[in-house]
Amino acid sequence: MRVPLTIGDFLERAATVYGDRIAVTDEPDVAGSLGRITYGELHERARAMAVGFDSMGIGQGERVAIVSPNSARFLISYFGVSGFGRVLVPVNFRLTSDEIAYIVEHSGTSLLLYDPDLDEVVSRLSGVKAVRLDGVQDAELFDPAIGRGSEPSRWEAEEEATCSINYTSGTTSRPKGVQLTHRNCWLNAVSFGWHTGVSDRDVLLHTLPMFHANGWGMPYAVTAMGGHHVVQRRIEGEVILTRIEREGVTLLCAAPAVVASVLAASEDRRAEGRPAPSGVRIVVAGAPPPSKTIERVEQALGWEFIQIYGLTETSPLLTINRAPAEWDELAPDERARRLSRAGVPAVGVRMALSDDGEVLARSNHVFEGYWRQPEETAEALEGGWFHTGDGGYEDGAYTVITDRKKDVIITGGENVSSIEVEDVLYQHAAVAEVAVIGVPDEQWGESVLALVVLRPGASATEQELIEHCRARMAHFKAPRAVEIRQVLARTATGKLQKYKLRQPYWEGRDRQVN
Repeated sequence: MRVPLTIGDFLERAATVYGDRIAVTDEPDVAGSLGRITYGELHERARAMAVGFDSMGIGQGERVAIVSPNSARFLISYFGVSGFGRVLVPVNFRLTSDEIAYIVEHSGTSLLLYDPDLDEVVSRLSGVKAVRLDGVQDAELFDPAIGRGSEPSRWEAEEEATCSINYTSGTTSRPKGVQLTHRNCWLNAVSFGWHTGVSDRDVLLHTLPMFHANGWGMPYAVTAMGGHHVVQRRIEGEVILTRIEREGVTLLCAAPAVVASVLAASEDRRAEGRPAPSGVRIVVAGAPPPSKTIERVEQALGWEFIQIYGLTETSPLLTINRAPAEWDELAPDERARRLSRAGVPAVGVRMALSDDGEVLARSNHVFEGYWRQPEETAEALEGGWFHTGDGGYEDGAYTVITDRKKDVIITGGENVSSIEVEDVLYQHAAVAEVAVIGVPDEQWGESVLALVVLRPGASATEQELIEHCRARMAHFKAPRAVEIRQVLARTATGKLQKYKLRQPYWEGRDRQVN
């Protein structure tokens, strides 16, 4: 017997087994907040979405985009869109109108769902039907009564069908659409949940953006087990600690910047004589934090630190570093040092290194391809392995990431194409040459630095160039600093030598990523 693996399985199971249990606690005091809803109601609202798409003439296989901070509606959309045969296109809500417009057009989106906070951004888009997620415009689309009383059109489930298209910054100035199948997402979620010990007793705080690789697949995993989702929109350390206390949170996923924010808030609490909540598992990815940070998470907070490594193209789980029993008696600093490695292969994953030290992977989690970009797909999957673009080495069974071969900077867990930033800077009349690099940053892991040579006789301040970028691209992509140079290091053939430009900033470090 062969039954297709589709992500609708997860919500159907939860509604059947835990129908009366609270599934989601939405962010309070925001437009369209759903408060607390059960798994039965979550399922009904997802069915209502499918019925609504039927009535709008949005057929199975068509793309539905959502641009929103974390919300219960976003969680429902994972299942209301993909679970009934459409393709979800999660969009980074921090992007500009032009960037969102490109994704909408490139993906062939039929309907755009958007958060009320993004009225101004979406008002500049044209040529796509948009629905505001405010509890008014979208009332029928999420009406549980419709989900109970109407039957969505039948979808002949196929695990190789596209589940979502997730856009990620690559080495070009335009993002690429990562085409993930239901099989990719299903197996990633099951493996991720297995490795991190997800159970029906877990309470997940959504500190990771839901648009980011489908929340790494944790929304699927927690739903399948009937866990409690707690929506978090404001990513501030004290707000996170307060929600953990109030909701009994046991699990969260985060980029290193969130870890730094939580640690800072816990220090403030300690100074005030207030305890921070303990007993939480925190899963971190995006960049490996310093071992001292890991030690503080485990010793000062009393949380379990788990590190994973992967990419949007791998759904994303490739490796996991969760302390085994053999480390229980280790000194805290040695335990933290070992936890700073990317990790061992997850179940079903094979890791390898190319001759020039690039990290390669094979897995059922690896994507179908880049949407409408066959040449880039063939390059990424050359030789039957996914080429990560990261450099590293093997330490026994462990993969250690040491460098980034692609021109990508990871800041606060988000990918930034250095070429995209360079393209924007070249639009400034005073700029003759520019090289954008990632440099170590204690809070963000890496920050974006622009090295600029001005045209003869031209002038521009560092702040002026930063503001020029912020006006034309998402703020997280813009340089945090600009250095004016007289010349940039190049080869005899005129090629920029970025490794030489990066060297002074990374001197004394074992790794060229942070």
